[in-house]
Amino acid sequence: MGINVYDIKKMEKFYTEVIGLVVTDRGVGKNFKAELVFMSVNPDTHHQVALASGRDVNSPRSTINQISFSLESLDELREMYRAVRDYGVQALKPLNHGVSWSVYFFDPEGNTVELYVDSPWYIGQPHGDLFDPELPTEQIMADTLAMCEKDPEFRPIEEFRESVRIQL
Repeated sequence: MGINVYDIKKMEKFYTEVIGLVVTDRGVGKNFKAELVFMSVNPDTHHQVALASGRDVNSPRSTINQISFSLESLDELREMYRAVRDYGVQALKPLNHGVSWSVYFFDPEGNTVELYVDSPWYIGQPHGDLFDPELPTEQIMADTLAMCEKDPEFRPIEEFRESVRIQL
């Protein structure tokens, strides 16, 4: 994903220091004279996020709905929740979607960022209940399973994925 930004240094700092991306490359575009910063957390992928300077200060709010980063575990989500909170980000919104647990917030230029962990269950979407990421993992899992079992579309996530594979 590429993001046109107002302040490339501020955005680079946020995405490297808070989200944990690593700068893989940087330079000035040849076809357009924007400063570019490429970042990734995957050594096999040159960039997952590219920042491009020169966003018009009069441009409307971002057209990006959300920038989503998949995490491996609730422990990792909890660590990132604390890192973002400790960085001073306001208005963190942790939501339990049944299919995943997410923490939403705004980056320094107002783009919505989602950090999420997939759950082992599927329920109909959209769905989002507030939850406390500071609760023990076992309690979050138990509370989520109880919530999911009430949904008429509840099933293990692998059954849902197989139903999508069949359609492809």
